Amino acid sequence: MKTKALIAAATVAASGLLWVARTDGAPPAPGGVAIDGDDIAGVVRGASGPEAGVWVIAETSDLPTKFAKIVVTDDQGRYLLPDLPRANYDVWVRGYGLVDSPKQKAEPGATLNLQATPAPNPRAAAEYYPAGYWYSLMRVPAESEFPGTGPEGNGINPVFKTQGDYVRLLKNGACLGCHQMGSKGTRELHPALGTFESSVEAWRRRLQAGQAGGSMTGMAHNMGPRTLQMFADWTDRIAAGEVPPTPPRPQGLERNVVITMWDWADPKAYLHDLVSTDRRNPTVNANGPLYAVLEASADYMPVLDPNTHTATRVPVTLRDSSAGPVAPQQGFGASPYWGTEPIWNSRANVHNPMFDEQGRVWITSRVRPPPNPAFCKAGSSHPSARLFPLDAAGRHVAVYDPRTKEIKHVSTCFGTHHLMFAEDANRTLWFSGGGPVVGWLNTRLWDQTGDEERAQGWTALVLDINGNGRRDEYVEPNVPVDPARDKRINTGQYGSVYALAPAPDGSVWGTTFGFPGAIIRLSPGANPPETALTEIFEIPWNNPAVANVGFSPRGGDVDRNGVYWAALGSGHMASFDRRKCRGPLNGPTATGQHCPEGWSFYAEPLPNLGNVTSPGSGEGSYYTWVDQFNTLGLGENVPINTGNQSEGLLVLKDGKWVVLRVPYPMGFYTKWMDGRIDDPNAGWKGRGLWASISTRAPFHMEGGKGQTSKAIRFQLRPDPLAR
Repeated sequence: MKTKALIAAATVAASGLLWVARTDGAPPAPGGVAIDGDDIAGVVRGASGPEAGVWVIAETSDLPTKFAKIVVTDDQGRYLLPDLPRANYDVWVRGYGLVDSPKQKAEPGATLNLQATPAPNPRAAAEYYPAGYWYSLMRVPAESEFPGTGPEGNGINPVFKTQGDYVRLLKNGACLGCHQMGSKGTRELHPALGTFESSVEAWRRRLQAGQAGGSMTGMAHNMGPRTLQMFADWTDRIAAGEVPPTPPRPQGLERNVVITMWDWADPKAYLHDLVSTDRRNPTVNANGPLYAVLEASADYMPVLDPNTHTATRVPVTLRDSSAGPVAPQQGFGASPYWGTEPIWNSRANVHNPMFDEQGRVWITSRVRPPPNPAFCKAGSSHPSARLFPLDAAGRHVAVYDPRTKEIKHVSTCFGTHHLMFAEDANRTLWFSGGGPVVGWLNTRLWDQTGDEERAQGWTALVLDINGNGRRDEYVEPNVPVDPARDKRINTGQYGSVYALAPAPDGSVWGTTFGFPGAIIRLSPGANPPETALTEIFEIPWNNPAVANVGFSPRGGDVDRNGVYWAALGSGHMASFDRRKCRGPLNGPTATGQHCPEGWSFYAEPLPNLGNVTSPGSGEGSYYTWVDQFNTLGLGENVPINTGNQSEGLLVLKDGKWVVLRVPYPMGFYTKWMDGRIDDPNAGWKGRGLWASISTRAPFHMEGGKGQTSKAIRFQLRPDPLAR
C-alpha cells in the first residue's frame, strides 16, 4: 500500500472556511476532513449554515471518455470525493431545495469549499426532483370508473375491469418498460412537435414520433381515448405551474454512497443491460472490462475498461446475414430530436448478457431468420421436439470470448430473452422468452462437442394436477382442469415466463405478466424435458387474508434461500417464500391461488399516482436483483429494485428502503444491475454494484440530444468521509 501525505481539514466555525495543513500521516484536526492526493474535499454551506444531504459532483472530459464522481455531504456539510484520476474537474453542488451552484475548477489533492445556491421558487427547486415525483401529478381514472364503458361511455376500454389493470400499463407493463415518465422530456411538450388546437392532439402527435411510435400509439388507442385526455391534463397542469411534493434529502446509509460513471455507447443507441462478472461467482473478471448490449438499436457491444477509462466496441455478428433490422425503418412520425432518421438499425437484437466461469460473455441474440430447422419441428427425434415441437424462434444465443475476440453462434429452436446460469455440473444456461416453453443449453456439452442440437432442450410448463409427483399426459391451457391428468399453462405478455432465475436447489423461477400476475417454479427433474414439472403462484389480489397486496410482477430474482423477489407494477417489491405454504403444492387445487401466505409486499418510496388509493406507490421498477454475495456491502441476500422512477437503486435492507439516487444527469433509468467483488480484502473499495442508463430515450435525459448511456458503479463506504 503506497504511502501518501495526508491533508487534515477542520471547519472553522467563525468563518465557515476549511483550514488545511499538511500532517504527513497524522490524524486530521477534530471535525476536519483528511484527504489523499487523489481526493477533493471540503464543506458545503448555504445561507443558514452547512448543507447536509446534498450531492457534490465532479466531472471531467480530460480522460478518454467522460468521467464523473458523485458523493453526499454529511450532517456537517462536509464531503470527500475519493480516488479521482488525475484530471481537471468541474465541481458543483446539487440538492433538494437548491439550484446548481456555479461550477468550480479543481484538481485531485485540493480542498474546495462550496457555496450552495438556494432555489428562488418551488418550481425551480422541483426541476431537480426525480421523475416519479412529477409523474405522481398524473390523475388516473378513479377506481369507481372501472370497468371501462368504452369510447362512447367514459373513454376507458371495457377490457380494464379494475384500476390496477389500467395502472400497470402506465407503469412497467408498458410506458415505464421503455423509459421514464415524468422526466423533463415527457412532462413537457417539445416545441418542435408543432402547434395544435389542444394538448390532446399534441399528445396524439407525440406518440407517433420515432421508431417506437407505432407501439406507443397502439397502446394508447387500446386503453381508450380517456388516456390521451389524462396525459393532456397532466402536462397542462404542469405547464400552468403545478409542482410535486418535495423529496427527502439522503439520510443515514444513503449518504455513504460513492457513484462513479463513464460515458459509453452513442447518442443514437439505447443500452439495455450490462454485465461485469459471473452471477454464480462475483470474483470472476475482477477489475476487468464491462460489456453491454444495445437491443434493437445497434449491433455492437459497448465495452468499458474502468481502469483506463476507455470505451470500445465489439461488433455483434449473425450466422445468417439475411435477417433484416428488427425495428421499423420507415412510416413513423418525425421525432423532435432526430426527425425522420431511423436511428435504430440492429439485426441481432441482443437483449441480455451474462459472464460464465471462463470469462466469456453469453448473449441472447438473433443469429438467423425465425423459421426453425427440421430438428426443432414435428417429426424430429429430438427429445424436446417429440414432446413439444417448435416452428420458429425470433432470438437465439451467441457467445463472445475476450481471449480470442471471436463470437460463436448457437441456433436455438426456442426464443430467448433473459438468460442465467444454473449452479450445476452441466453449467446449464436457462432462457426466458420461449413463448410456451422454457429453454436451456448444456454449455458443458456444447463446449465438448460443438453440437448445438444435442446441447439444447426445452419444455412446456406442466402442472402436476393429478398429484402423483410425475409428469403425465396433460390437458391444454384452454381446457378445464381434469383431476386425472396434468395441465399445461401458457400465460403472460411475453409467453409463459419473463424474468428467469435458477435457484441453488436446481429449480428455476420466473414471472408471468398480466393482472394480477404470477410467478412460476420449474423443477427440471432427473431427465428433462420428460420429467419437468411446474408450479404457479398467483398474486393474491382481493384476498382479505393478505395485507397491502400489489399486482403485476415484471423483473425478479431468487435469493440463496429460494425466496423469489419481484418488482410489481403497483409500486411494490414482493417476495414469495414457498416454505411458508401450508397446503399441497400440487394436485387439483394447486392452480395459482393456493399459497397466499407465501407472499409479502413492500411499497416503494414514491408518492402514488393521483386518484390511486390502493396500496403501493408511483414507482414502477423494471427489475429486482438480489445481492446474493454481499457485493454492495450490506450483507448477503439483499434485494434491490431498479427504481426507474426514483432515478436510483432501491435497496431493501431489513425491511427499510435505502435510496441510492443518481442525481446527475437527471434521468437515471436502468433495467438491470450486476455486483462484482474486485478484491475481497479491500473493504468497500473492492466491492460495488454496476448499472447502466438503459432508457430507450437517452435524449429525454438532462443534456438532451447528444446525451449517451453511462456505466455506473455504486459503492457504499462506512461513512460519508471515508477514503
